[in-house]
Amino acid sequence: MHFEERQENEVDSKIQKIMANFWFNQNAEEAVDFYMSIFKNSRVGRKTYFIKEGQEIHGMPEGTVMTIEFQIEGQEFVALNGGPMFQFTEAVSFIINCDSQEEVDYYWDRLTAGGDEKAQVCGWLKDQFGVSWQVVPTVLNDMMADSDIEKAARVTRAMLQMKKLDIPTLQQAYDGR
Repeated sequence: MHFEERQENEVDSKIQKIMANFWFNQNAEEAVDFYMSIFKNSRVGRKTYFIKEGQEIHGMPEGTVMTIEFQIEGQEFVALNGGPMFQFTEAVSFIINCDSQEEVDYYWDRLTAGGDEKAQVCGWLKDQFGVSWQVVPTVLNDMMADSDIEKAARVTRAMLQMKKLDIPTLQQAYDGR
């Protein structure tokens, strides 16, 4: 069947057009469990397993989990047990838009646990698996987009001094206090 011919009743099994793929070093299941414990609106989907076919290339024991499809806050991902050949970098990060300081604190505290402390700057962090996240209060976007350049400059100066973003401090800078 061509993609143009899909039926409406196939929605449940339809794969998201573009998905992010996480390449893990043999700990995809542990990582997915970690993310499921943090994000309340999440679920695990299909799993695939390495088979004997191709073992000379992938080198994985037959029956080992190869991929896990999972969803966080409506965004679909795939976790792959790919091996040590590739590592995560800050060149790709996932933004968590937060409506309150409580929400910023929640995600920051959980995602930084066991992560790289040196990678914590201006709301960015690297979790225990090396994945980069940005925990950002939504109000920051409004402050930074303000047509008053001085307000945006004060907020930027304040933000650059922070690891975890602090809404009251950002608001004080925005207000000129």
